[in-house]
Order: sequence, then structure tokens, then C-alpha cells
Amino acid sequence: MLEQIRLALPGINRSSTALRVISDYVALTKPPIVLLLLITAIGGMFLAARGGPSVSIILLVCAGGALGAGGANALNHYLDKDIDKLMSRTMRRPVANDRISPVKALAFGIMLNILSFLVLATWVNLLAAVLTLAATLFYVLVYTRWLKRTTTQNIVIGGAAGSIPPVVGWVAITGSLDLPAVYLFAVIFLWTPPHFWALAMLIQKDYEAANIPMLPVVAGREQTVQSIFTYSLVLVAMSLVFATTSAVGWVYVGAAAVLGGIFVALAWQLKADISTHRARSLYLYSLLYLALLFLVMIVDSKLYY
Repeated sequence: MLEQIRLALPGINRSSTALRVISDYVALTKPPIVLLLLITAIGGMFLAARGGPSVSIILLVCAGGALGAGGANALNHYLDKDIDKLMSRTMRRPVANDRISPVKALAFGIMLNILSFLVLATWVNLLAAVLTLAATLFYVLVYTRWLKRTTTQNIVIGGAAGSIPPVVGWVAITGSLDLPAVYLFAVIFLWTPPHFWALAMLIQKDYEAANIPMLPVVAGREQTVQSIFTYSLVLVAMSLVFATTSAVGWVYVGAAAVLGGIFVALAWQLKADISTHRARSLYLYSLLYLALLFLVMIVDSKLYY
């Protein structure tokens, strides 16, 4: 019996090692971020299709989008390996922790983006494929490689990359860029600064250690919370103005008002009480806010049309 167990152990160890390797490669893609981006892309599809995109187009856009976003995140691991080693939040990432070599992460990211382009260009449309690739290039070359390390406006400008998925969802159905797609882009673009600045307040010491010029590090926490509050107001206003395009109905308007009111209230509380607790509350709610806002768009499109 003991001999049988001993003989079986190498196979068990190999299996365990393979699972760890797979887990590390999956981690390179940052699945939670990919999931949130896909929710926004699906929201764009439902609005453009006026309530009923086919299951096949949803699956194809999600596949192409997941490959593109995952590839961009893998390339982010490759480019940020030096600073990831300096921050407690990121030092255990696969590349920073030397579990995956930088060259393999680079190749993996490029491969995923090639597959993303092929899937979208072949089975969705060329515009969706080009927009997805453009978002990756902007995120990797403009934000990760340049803006992140040079300016406090890094996530303001860099937020353009993360604002593309709902636009991709829209053009996957329509084949064209229309005004509602611009509003979808604007909502996420305005959501990005308060979301990331709240996070930056939570891990400010990490950014200081890595010499990353995030707003709390350079301008201080008081100016940061003022900027968060200002962007929150503009975000909520934009989410409501979106209703003027007739792409959404009253269910969306009501939900956007309630969700936005909570967002502004949390931003105001952070402004009045600059604390880790308040920053964490806003950061966590901002994730819920975006997911719920786009889920409401999906529900609204089914009811409205």
C-alpha cells in the first residue's frame, strides 16, 4: 500500500504543479477586471440591439473581449514587473514573484490579443476588433508605459482604455459609432478617477514606495477627496443626461438617480471625514455602482423595447 502511494506521488505532484501554472496564467489576465469590463460590453450590446442581442453575438463579443482585456492585463504585468516588486499589493503577482518569466508573460499577452482580434474581426466586425486592439495599445503603451509613471492625471487620461468595452458592445450590433456609444464611453471615463483615487488612498504607501505619482501622493489627500467629489457629481450628471438619447427608459433613469445619489453621498462623507474607512467604502461601492448601472441598462432595454 505504501509503495503504491509512493509511486503515485510523482503524478500527483505533476498535476499540482500544472494547476499552479494554469492558475498563474489565469491570474495574469486579472479575471475580476475582465468580468466587470464584459458586463459593460454586454450592456452596450443590449442597448444597441434594443433588448435582444443573439446569444451567439454575446458569446463572441465576450470571448473576444475577454481575450483582449486579459491580454492587455498580461502585458501590464510584463511592463510593471519592476514596480510590482516594490508594492505589497502586487509583489505576489506571477511575474513580480518570478513564477512566470517576463518573456512568457509578454508572449502570452501578445497571443491573447492576436486571438482577440481574429475572433472579433472574423465573427463580429472589423470595427469592434480595431477598437478592442486600440484600447489594448492605449492601455499598454500610453497608460502603463508612460502616463502611470509620469503624471497625476495618469488614470484620468488612461481611463479611456477601460471606457471602450461598452462601445465595442454597441458597434458589435450596429457596426457604427453613434451618440449613445459616446455617452457609454463618457460614463466609464468619468467613473474611473473617483474609483481609482479612492483605491490610491488605500494603498498610498505602496505608490510612494514605487514612486508612482498618484494624486494622493503628489497633491495630498485633501485635494484628492475634493477631486473625487467633483468627478462624482459630473459622473452622476452624465449618467442622467444619457437618458436624453432615448437609448434608455425610465427604469434606467430611476436606478441611475438612486445609484448616483449613493455615490455622491459616499464621496461627500469621504470629503467630510478623510479616513481609510470612508475611502474603502467609496472604492467598494464604485465597483458595485458600475456593475449595477450596466445591469440596469440590460433590464431597462428588455422592458423599454
